[in-house]
Amino acid sequence: MREPVNDAAAHGGWRRWLPGLAVARAYRPGWPVPDIVAGLVLTTVLTPVGVAYAVASGLPAIYGLYATIAPLLAYALFGPSRILVLGPDSSLAPLILGVVIPLAGADAGHAVAVAGGMALVSGAVLVLAGVLRLGFVTELLSKPIRYGYMNGIALTVVLSQLPKLLGFSIESRGPLRDALAIAAGVLGGKANWVTFALGAGALAVTLALKGNRRIPGAAIAVVGATVVVGVFQLSTRSGVAVLGHLPQGLPAFSLPRIGEGEVTAILIGGCATALVSFADTSVLSRTFAARSGDKVDPNQEMVGLGAANLAAGLFQGFPVSSSSSRTPVAEAAGARTQLTGVVGALAVALILLGAPALLQHLPFAALAAVAIAGAIGLFEVADLVRLFRIQRWEFWLSIVCLLGVAVLGVIPGIGLAIAIAVIEFLWDGWRPHDAVLGKPEGVEGYHDITRYPGARQLPGLVLFRWDAPLFFANAELFKARVLEEAGRAAAPVRRFVVAAEPVTSVDVTASDAIFELWEALRARGTTLCFAELKDPVKDKLRKFGLFAQIGETSFFPTLEAAVDSYRKEG
Repeated sequence: MREPVNDAAAHGGWRRWLPGLAVARAYRPGWPVPDIVAGLVLTTVLTPVGVAYAVASGLPAIYGLYATIAPLLAYALFGPSRILVLGPDSSLAPLILGVVIPLAGADAGHAVAVAGGMALVSGAVLVLAGVLRLGFVTELLSKPIRYGYMNGIALTVVLSQLPKLLGFSIESRGPLRDALAIAAGVLGGKANWVTFALGAGALAVTLALKGNRRIPGAAIAVVGATVVVGVFQLSTRSGVAVLGHLPQGLPAFSLPRIGEGEVTAILIGGCATALVSFADTSVLSRTFAARSGDKVDPNQEMVGLGAANLAAGLFQGFPVSSSSSRTPVAEAAGARTQLTGVVGALAVALILLGAPALLQHLPFAALAAVAIAGAIGLFEVADLVRLFRIQRWEFWLSIVCLLGVAVLGVIPGIGLAIAIAVIEFLWDGWRPHDAVLGKPEGVEGYHDITRYPGARQLPGLVLFRWDAPLFFANAELFKARVLEEAGRAAAPVRRFVVAAEPVTSVDVTASDAIFELWEALRARGTTLCFAELKDPVKDKLRKFGLFAQIGETSFFPTLEAAVDSYRKEG
């Protein structure tokens, strides 16, 4: 286990916002060599993966390296995790592609501008969310919904890369149509089987070594395929499509130029990439922090990730995220601090300056294999099987989200997933569980009479529990259920007590509904009371004037107190 560095966020001031500098101030003599070695090892993965995900995102390959350099440097300064590696990622590729293709088509220059605009939007959203301490927002998407959209994204990546693996191209029109076009292309004899052999071999090597932290499978697969193409001249003899010469030089500072009509699509795409990238990064960051004994502030993680995306957008890159494949490589190579990422970024920059022809024989099929291998890691099959076994409706909810991404496309699919998450949240509060309570023999407290049929109830007294906050969406249902239970009682009800401990909040609509209910019950000769209401909720009801309307005596600290009071009156 590495020695922990003091948590920068705990010191406040500039260290709160620049954790990389705080680590530099505490840097130890034994760390430079492991960090430098880990950075050089990491470079062997950063280069092929960056290029692969740029191509998968519908962008020229060189921009995958641009999107590697600036974000790593920015995160080293603003990011709280000491060994987290950022860069182009398989989970973001279909999101970027889904915006780039409709807006830019085959115009590479405009595609770069659109992707850069998305990175700026994503970065701004993440930084703002971090400053406002909104690190909890990713918790609003339930696991079934996350599984659904990640499975949909993984399927989209695989389908978008299969034509490159097979050596032909199709016009992307959505996952389902793409699948049909791929099948038609293979049956129509368009496939280049030499290209496919290279890609399939690269995919097999990448998957075989995927779990090995010390051997970079993607790098070995790409280097091997590149050597085979170069030695046997397969690009000219067999028509294998290759990367060709990369432009020499570093990315320049540039503000993306986008049209007025493109702003909405770029804003939506940028927000979607922000959500997905932070969901991935927060989990990965916590995982590696726990291993090393560090603490990571999720809000600062948002700021660091946002800064990396802003840097990508300003230096000809595209949206980036953390990497669950590159970060373990850095850890296994002995990384101690953010210097590992800095070394990796500088090494990639040196390749662009001194050896841009190094990748000229790299086949697109090998890049497709790397992207497909990354997408396969996104599939949540075991968790779906578990959902099917223990909670069928959540399984089908996940499938709906998957189909939304597959049928509508990634961006609309993500929107559908978020909409379903909101509906799911509201539904739980809109139609909550409620119960009439009684006193079971030999059991402490008051419990649901449907579960304890022999529970004692006092004549003329109904104890009713409502298991949710009271708000506008369920206020009318609450009224209806109370009146229904009051009318169903065997004896005329003199007192109706709401066991309100689960009620964590109340709004104006619900407060007014309670008063209307109090009047309706009073007309029947029934007194409405509340027990175990939380103090913050009481404060709201006082503010709304309800206490003055129905009287302080209608509120009891416990159910026992309410029952005792009824017995004394009776």
